[in-house]
Amino acid sequence: MLPQIDWSRPWYDAVRPAYERLGLGGEEFLAAFNRSADALGLCNDAGLPLRFVPQSALPEGRAYEEFIGATGQVPTRDNLHDFFNGLVWQTFPLIKRQLNALQAAQIAQAGIGKSRGPARDAATIFDENAALLVVREGAPGRELVDALRAHRWCEALHEKRAMFGHDVRLWLFGHALMEKLVAPRKAITAHTRVIFVGDDVMALSLEAQRAWLDARVAAELAEQGLATSNFTPLPVLGVPGWWPGQDQDFYLDTTVFRPKRQH
Repeated sequence: MLPQIDWSRPWYDAVRPAYERLGLGGEEFLAAFNRSADALGLCNDAGLPLRFVPQSALPEGRAYEEFIGATGQVPTRDNLHDFFNGLVWQTFPLIKRQLNALQAAQIAQAGIGKSRGPARDAATIFDENAALLVVREGAPGRELVDALRAHRWCEALHEKRAMFGHDVRLWLFGHALMEKLVAPRKAITAHTRVIFVGDDVMALSLEAQRAWLDARVAAELAEQGLATSNFTPLPVLGVPGWWPGQDQDFYLDTTVFRPKRQH
């Protein structure tokens, strides 16, 4: 299973350090996850130590998110989806904790119905498919984000490509998104949350920037909650340097880089 992952891909930059810390020899990752969780002092929103447990530990009929919130135990299957979920817990633990708290609170309030409701929907989308776009504050960064939100793809991703790496950095968060990118396709699209930052944050090492981002976004979620309107779509293989052949025609493929719908 794990040999399918090409760790040289730039979209795994966010979770690669967590993977490397595990020192996995074989494919048994539960024990390694728990060693890492202990070393990092991970806990849920109630302060309970985080433990990764077999899926069979989740009682039938009990909501996954509510179970984590009540016990600190994360039911984990032996598959890529849950493997990446565990890595994200070890990479962005504060955001994961806050998302779980939002989801558990919604379940406590509304129960488990056929519909998740808008707040829980947004939290699930974030958890599964989000990416964090860190943009240097200033007019050029604002213009790039405006172009992205207006689906002016050539402008944002081709004409302004030199900004990526220096003024713009994408951190993948969603574990389902990471799983899909094991077999990359041009159409794979992230739900992107934009975070404008000062020069001080852009100057941080990647590890320090990750920790800053984890704390900042978790605090924003706690203060503001979450709605699906917080996201802007971004086809991941359109990130400059993340895929070969990114000429202008690449971004003119309207089956992937779709024009903005007019209301």
